[in-house]
Amino acid sequence: MPKMKTKSSAKKRFKVTATGKVLAGQAGKRHGMIKRSNKFIRDARGMTTLSEPDAKIVKGFMPYDR
Repeated sequence: MPKMKTKSSAKKRFKVTATGKVLAGQAGKRHGMIKRSNKFIRDARGMTTLSEPDAKIVKGFMPYDR
């Protein structure tokens, strides 16, 4: 049986932790920072964990990162 392929777009955007949670970059930080509050920019640093329904979709794209 051949190996399943990982979606290249998913492996670039998401990371699966050892406990199986999916980490993703914070949304809303690509452009338009001038209109964002300093509090928003500060709180949107780093990565965030996806909700369970979203994580289930992403894990389907990365079959060997469970």
